[in-house]
Amino acid sequence: MLLSLSWLRDFTPYEGTAEALGDRLTMLGLELEDIRRPYDSIRPIVVGLVVACEDHPESDHLHVCKVDAGQGELLDIVCGAPNVAEGQKVPVALVGTTMPDGMLIKKAKLRGAPSFGMICSERELGLTEDHSGIMVLPESFVVGKPLVDQLTLDHEVLDISITPNRADCLSVLGLARETALAFNLPLNIPAMPLQIDESAPQRLVPLDIKDPDLCWLYSGRVITGVEIGPSPMQLRHRLNSVGVRPISNIVDVTNYILFECGQPLHSFDLDKLEGGRIEVSRAQEGEKFTTLDGQERTLTAQDLCIRDGGRAVGLAGVMGGLNTEITEASSNVFLESAVFRPGTIRKTSRRLGLSSEASYRFERGIDQQRTVWALDRACAMMAAMSGGTVQPGLSISEPRPFKAANIDFRPARADALLGVHLTPEFDEKVLTGMGCAVDTSSSVWRVSQPSWRPDLTREADLVEEVGRVHGLDTIAPELPSVARNLDRAGEPESRFSFWSRLKHWGAGLGLNEAVNYSFVGHKDMDHLGLPREGRISIMNPLSAEQDALRTALAPGLLYDLRNNLAQGIQGLRLFELANIFEADATSETTARETGMLGVLLYGARFDTAWPQPEGDLDYTDIKGIVENLLRFLHLPAPECTLAEGHPFLLPCVQVTVNGRAVGVMGRVKPAMAEEFHARKEVWLAELNLEVLRELHDAAQVRFRPLPVYPPVRRDITVMAGQGLTVSAIVAHVRGLGLPLLEDMVLVDCFEPKAAEGQKAVRNLTFRLTFRHADRTLKDAEVDKEREKVAQSLVAALGVKI
Repeated sequence: MLLSLSWLRDFTPYEGTAEALGDRLTMLGLELEDIRRPYDSIRPIVVGLVVACEDHPESDHLHVCKVDAGQGELLDIVCGAPNVAEGQKVPVALVGTTMPDGMLIKKAKLRGAPSFGMICSERELGLTEDHSGIMVLPESFVVGKPLVDQLTLDHEVLDISITPNRADCLSVLGLARETALAFNLPLNIPAMPLQIDESAPQRLVPLDIKDPDLCWLYSGRVITGVEIGPSPMQLRHRLNSVGVRPISNIVDVTNYILFECGQPLHSFDLDKLEGGRIEVSRAQEGEKFTTLDGQERTLTAQDLCIRDGGRAVGLAGVMGGLNTEITEASSNVFLESAVFRPGTIRKTSRRLGLSSEASYRFERGIDQQRTVWALDRACAMMAAMSGGTVQPGLSISEPRPFKAANIDFRPARADALLGVHLTPEFDEKVLTGMGCAVDTSSSVWRVSQPSWRPDLTREADLVEEVGRVHGLDTIAPELPSVARNLDRAGEPESRFSFWSRLKHWGAGLGLNEAVNYSFVGHKDMDHLGLPREGRISIMNPLSAEQDALRTALAPGLLYDLRNNLAQGIQGLRLFELANIFEADATSETTARETGMLGVLLYGARFDTAWPQPEGDLDYTDIKGIVENLLRFLHLPAPECTLAEGHPFLLPCVQVTVNGRAVGVMGRVKPAMAEEFHARKEVWLAELNLEVLRELHDAAQVRFRPLPVYPPVRRDITVMAGQGLTVSAIVAHVRGLGLPLLEDMVLVDCFEPKAAEGQKAVRNLTFRLTFRHADRTLKDAEVDKEREKVAQSLVAALGVKI
């Protein structure tokens, strides 16, 4: 929201600096983004008087002027404007002045005539787009004085960021209320009485609101005999200072009122309204409508339209139609002022990608009780500027009148929540200063919500208001004591808590957490071979490289790998918990979100600073992380099977727990990995957190006493062929049911080079752990058990020990 400091002073007598106002508003929750000085570039321009004007002897369109610019002598200036004339007061750029477009004014000769300056048009000054001739100033302007002071231009404009809940601050009046409250100043709204000839017959436009839930109030007045032309100079420059291009007196007034009090208005050419009536109803599915910007829009049955007797003439709350726009030939105007349901306007604006100043305010909520007031104020301005006459009669329909919320407020509760003592007098002063009606006759105050604050609906909102006016930055920070209620023990764990535990698990395992955008590119997913079915494209992407929602975590993690490699990182261990998105017509949002865990490993297994054996991360590392996660979630060891046809993993291993597929792990295909600058193997796992959560919740945790007696370990090396898997060996040994065998893990794998003509074998070394619950084992017992394992493997699997 752009706030002109001089415009603000029309409502409240603030005399401080723009910086001080910005700092105070920031502390009130309205953050100052910037302070603009839009007319600093024309500050050297002065007011001049054309003393004489003669035709140039060598040109049929140039004029040689004698100009008094307050310099003590007359200046010769050659001017090519058709409207320059003797006796005019004009803006003059002296020699040495740099114009807004960067042009430096120098001494020059034009067709042999010397020129010591330039007489400027409004476009050359950056005030408007008018360049039909020079800018002619009022007779009251003082020669030699700076133009910006004579025009009373807005020297300082504050760019203030407004949070979505503060729709009331999307106007000068709203920010004036905040300023008056913050600096204890009066608030004055300049009167602009509406002159109506009550003796004339009423001129009403019939209104028909088909769906009262979508249009809460619709009002309008008829203005006849208007003459379309430029607005007064001050109004045009004020609009220009807040970034609005002046168009004509009628259209400029609607924009002026929108910025002044936050009420969007729309003016129709009354003579173009078929049937002379207005209907507010939904659009027909597939209906075509051309808006004021000349674009044809395809509407749906969810869009709200303004119609006349036979067609749509406006897209409610968003933009008017080209078929009833105000032109130079217009003479009769119907001015609309309405209130629409915010959600309807927001959906239409987002779907069409059509955002306007009006829709921005409608979709956040406007002051319904000032709707007619704003209409009358605009009519008075239009009549004064166009010479038109406001006809008697107010066309109005209000199917849903504003009803203020009545809120209980306890000063003691406010003190407890804020952690600071505020006097009841201060609380009452703040609430009444905001516009609330306050009944303090009991310990529980009764507070009535003002119409311009739809965000005030509960006691906590009022507590926040008194707190921010007091100054949240002045409240000393104090960490509250946190105690968990035992009454909630045993309740299901929240999704947030479950994910938080997994994040602690990943960090504790030495992995670094990655946080990526949910947006990726179609090109990235195509590169990884991910299917196009189910993808969701983004209508207004942040960039061309982020035009879709991710269907896997791999693209983001691989981008993290590339970025880290570019910074000289040699090894990487990443994990990410995030949602993936797939199209789902049955979902309310048409998108199905699935929580996923991604793990990426790259580089050396050990840090080079430590005296560890060399070697790069491999499949055993990614598998070990997955197994560790399942053990952390109290789930059994996974079943791992090779999967074929995976788009970007080769080999790819399907991970199954209790018969349910929970994800995949494997090596990123080398050709794809090279695209991300990887020169070593990249190992990646993606696990479905929704399935893991269900399995985790169903798992039963049983406690058993910690072992008292020490374990005894023995290694056994099995010489097995390539077709015998480690899981088959482990399953066989555990199937023996040896009472003393507690655990069996693979600790080494050695594949000697096979002689020519012989089959390759693998030497698999397993570590067997034996333990007795009631006593310490003897070596002879352990050796006997190990021998049983060896003989069984030889007999059943045909291996060598």
